[in-house]
Amino acid sequence: MLSTTLSRRGLLGFSPLARIGIALVSLVSLLAFTWPLYLPESAFGLVMTQDRYWVFFLIIPLALFFLGLEINRGKIEMSALALLAVLAALAAALRQIGAGAVGIEPMWFLVILAARVFGATFGFSLGAIAMALSALLTGGIGPWLPFQIMAASWIGLLAGSLPQRLRGRLEIAMLMVIALVAGMSFGFLMDLQLWPWLLGTETAISFVPGAGVEENLTRFVRFHFLTAMAWDIPRSILTATLIAITGAPILNALRRAQKRVVFLDDLSERAKAQKAL
Repeated sequence: MLSTTLSRRGLLGFSPLARIGIALVSLVSLLAFTWPLYLPESAFGLVMTQDRYWVFFLIIPLALFFLGLEINRGKIEMSALALLAVLAALAAALRQIGAGAVGIEPMWFLVILAARVFGATFGFSLGAIAMALSALLTGGIGPWLPFQIMAASWIGLLAGSLPQRLRGRLEIAMLMVIALVAGMSFGFLMDLQLWPWLLGTETAISFVPGAGVEENLTRFVRFHFLTAMAWDIPRSILTATLIAITGAPILNALRRAQKRVVFLDDLSERAKAQKAL
């Protein structure tokens, strides 16, 4: 029964309350990414400048609060938590290989593969923790960090939400497509949070406060494709290539680890049941 439950909800399954909380955090994060497009500078009575973007660091404890809540309630198996910590450390170490140079960030293939095996909520947590740990390792802490964390969380969430029936070459092909989408999406989101503060108001691709959504969105798309392709395309191609080369053996290894964790937990449940009898 336990193994069936774990396979249905993923190795790291949040309660409905925590899932609602994550959805709310995601909505707040989406607002943080997009508000300059449709809200005035003085929205909520706060003139938002790049210096004041530190307020969005509140997103980080909110996002991780629900993980801590589930651990405290005993809803997450310790074996799953240990596995999450190991994979987050590996992903953070992989990100240091390219140090972000021309988009070379090998961490994404591991986040996608692990989320594929262990589920959406595991992927969400893995993306957030790996990105936060990477920032601590490199000193890359700044107003951009909460946005990087949420973008990484969404990539893990997306990869973990894919249909589970596909296996073999079709599964690898699907994950390669997700790798391409993830690589481009991460660059798109990072540009979106940076663009309003990066340029003045004098160029054809500058953000114009108070302008309509269509005008600013058009300007942003021009800015993104003119400036970011040297980063996003290499990131996407590298991630897809790593999945094509290593996807099958890593997926098999992770699935064996998943079965091992489930088996150990199942033994524990059986022992408890026998003791109760």
